[in-house]
Amino acid sequence: MQHIGSRCPFSGALHSEAENFVRGSRGELGQQASEIAARVEEVGRELDERGRYDHTSEELIHGAKMAWRNANRCIGRLFWNRMRVFDERGCETEEQVFKALLRHLEFATNGGEIRPSITIFKPALPGEPDPVRIWNHQLIRYAGYETEDGIAGDPASLAFTKVCLALGWRGEGTPFDVLPLVIQVNGGSPRWFRIPPELVLEVPLSHPSADLFGSFPAKWYAVPIISDMALEIGGIRYPAAPFNGWYMETEIGARNLADESRYNLIPLVARQLGLDMSSNSTLWKDRALVELNVAVLHSFREAGVSIVDHHTAAQQFRMFERNEEKAGREVTGRWSWLIPPLSPALTSIFHSSYADTTVLPGFLAQERPYASGVDG
Repeated sequence: MQHIGSRCPFSGALHSEAENFVRGSRGELGQQASEIAARVEEVGRELDERGRYDHTSEELIHGAKMAWRNANRCIGRLFWNRMRVFDERGCETEEQVFKALLRHLEFATNGGEIRPSITIFKPALPGEPDPVRIWNHQLIRYAGYETEDGIAGDPASLAFTKVCLALGWRGEGTPFDVLPLVIQVNGGSPRWFRIPPELVLEVPLSHPSADLFGSFPAKWYAVPIISDMALEIGGIRYPAAPFNGWYMETEIGARNLADESRYNLIPLVARQLGLDMSSNSTLWKDRALVELNVAVLHSFREAGVSIVDHHTAAQQFRMFERNEEKAGREVTGRWSWLIPPLSPALTSIFHSSYADTTVLPGFLAQERPYASGVDG
C-alpha cells in the first residue's frame, strides 16, 4: 500500500510507485522475499528498457482489490477481497469493449444476487490517447431531458443525454429511459451501443403499507456500476475500469430519488402520505424521506435484489476498520461521504474521524471526455 509522496530506492516516480506496489501486494499475498526481489528486479528492467511495465494477472487482480480497500468514499469496503476481476486488456475495438461490458453487467447482476466486479481494459501510455474510455458515469443510468414543462427523467444526466442525442441515439422521453453505452477507443470518434433490455434489471418501487407514488412509475436499476473513474495500480493508469458493489438504500431513497436536483420525490411522497406540509417544523420532509427509504428496502427485498440498509452498512464498516487495524493498515476515508444521508448520528461513523489521504492503488477521478463536445 502506497501513500502518495512515499519513495523507495528506485529512481524516478514510476519506478518508486512500481516497487512500492510490487513489494506491498506480493507481501500481502505471502510470497517469499526472494520471489518479491526477483519481480522487483524484473519490473525495473522493463521500466529501463521500455519506460513502462505490464502487470501480471495476479498483480492486476490484487491491485484492483486493494483499490477498493483504499476507496475513501466507500462504506462497503468490508468485502474488498471478494471482488471478481475481469482482465480485458486485450480488447482492441469498440465492439469488443461493448461485449466485455455486457458480460460484466450480466455477471454482476446475477439475477439479483449482486456480485462485486471490475472489468479492466488497456492501460494508458504516456503521450498517447487513452486506449479505452467509457463516457458514461455509470453503465446503467437514466436519461434527462429538458422540456417545456421542466426536466423529464434524471437532471444529473442532462449533459450526457445531450451527448447521446448528438451521436444519434433516441430515447422515448420517459422518466426512466436507460442511456446507451458510449465507448471511445484510441481517441477516435465515440460510438454508442444500446444495452439489451433483458440485461437491465430494474426494481419497481412500492411501499409495504401506503401508496407513495400515485401514478408516477417509480423504479430504480439494480446494479450501480461506476464507469468514469481511472484505476491506478503501481504507477500504471487504467482509464476504463468499471466496477460495482451493491446499493445502500439511502443512495437511492435519500439521494437519487430525493434530492431537489435529482428526481425530487419528497413533496410527492409527503402529499401521498397526507402529511402536514404547512411548516418545516412538522418535519414532513424527514417523515417522507424515511418512508421513501422504507419503500426502497421493501421493493428490493421483495424483488430478491441485493441491498443493504445504512445501519447494517455502518456496522459492516466498523468490522472493516477492525480488520484493517489487525492487519496494521490505517483506514482512510472522506467523512462527508461515509456518513449516510439518513440519520447519520445513529451510526458510529458520525462520531469518528478519518484522514482523507489518497492511498494507492486507488480509483481516481478523471476529466469528462465530452467536456469539449462530441465533434471528432
